[in-house]
Amino acid sequence: MAKGFGRHGKKEKVQFFRYARGSVYECLDWNEKCRVRKLLTQEDYTYVFSVLQNSPKMLNSLIKVTNMNLQQ
Repeated sequence: MAKGFGRHGKKEKVQFFRYARGSVYECLDWNEKCRVRKLLTQEDYTYVFSVLQNSPKMLNSLIKVTNMNLQQ
């Protein structure tokens, strides 16, 4: 997400945050697939899930704030 702060325009930042949000959901999906295939221990699965689960909320907040700033 740090790359998003190097973006120049607000619209470009919003687009980047949306791509990042999609990537988080993809990571959550792969985390689940790895658990089902027994490639991760339950402990590792839980850790990765706990790290990722709040990321979409944070990205949604960034999108909302950036969009509000676009309207000003």
